[in-house]
Amino acid sequence: MSAPAPAHPPRRISPSAIGDDLRRFLTLTYTLAKTDFKLTFFGSVLGYLWTLMRPLLFFGLLYLVFTTVFDIGDDVKNYPLYLLMSIVLWTYFAEATASSVRALTDQESLLRKVRFPRMAIPLSVALTKLFNLGLNLVAVLLFLLISGITPRLGWLWTIPLILLLVVLVTGIAMFLSALFPRYRDLGPIWDITTQALFYGSPILYVVSKFPDNLERIAMCNPLSMVFTQMRYAVLDPDAPSAATAIGGYPRLLIPLGIVAVVFAVGLWVFNRETPRIAESL
Repeated sequence: MSAPAPAHPPRRISPSAIGDDLRRFLTLTYTLAKTDFKLTFFGSVLGYLWTLMRPLLFFGLLYLVFTTVFDIGDDVKNYPLYLLMSIVLWTYFAEATASSVRALTDQESLLRKVRFPRMAIPLSVALTKLFNLGLNLVAVLLFLLISGITPRLGWLWTIPLILLLVVLVTGIAMFLSALFPRYRDLGPIWDITTQALFYGSPILYVVSKFPDNLERIAMCNPLSMVFTQMRYAVLDPDAPSAATAIGGYPRLLIPLGIVAVVFAVGLWVFNRETPRIAESL
């Protein structure tokens, strides 16, 4: 009588970044973001006003200091609106990337117990901040209309520019969230990097304030390209466009290429780290 064939050992299923079902992954990401967004306003009487208050207070403080103390912006058309718009976009970038650093470690108990697409967590964090950006841009639009800025066809530039910013933020979010569980020093390093980017990007000033030999170098920063083109498209059609500031349309491939590389590297790092994320928490 022959012995029974040995049973096959159970197949070990490794954690996945996106999973096998793209539709399920997108639904999960949206659900997590929507839940987090609702919890932000849960129990708050003022709700949305608190979300809007931070960039507006920051704008008011900077505008007061840099127009009355340092006389910056006197020769810049619609400088208050440019400052407000840049701060709102910067706030989205800074908050989304900062929140993504600890996105996975904050969900340690969930990651250890439930098998689901890991990338849904950092992407949902970035998506929640995108919801906030949408609300804040409504306030910016009201300020534009109150200030007498006439809507024109150039405003359509805001769509690809915001999408470009979203791609950049998503790439950074994937990179930071995947590496932070193993390299905890990444948190303070990114805090310092964010401060350097703030002062190195044309937020408090326009890019033309740079010396001529540094203006094109500064425009290689994707944030500089977004803020400069936003100014040209929305506030002042006589201002230099991003292409003019960087020295021609072909050179726009530099900041665009940086965004593509950041996204590709972030995706690669996240996929590589996914199987060992739970062990590093």
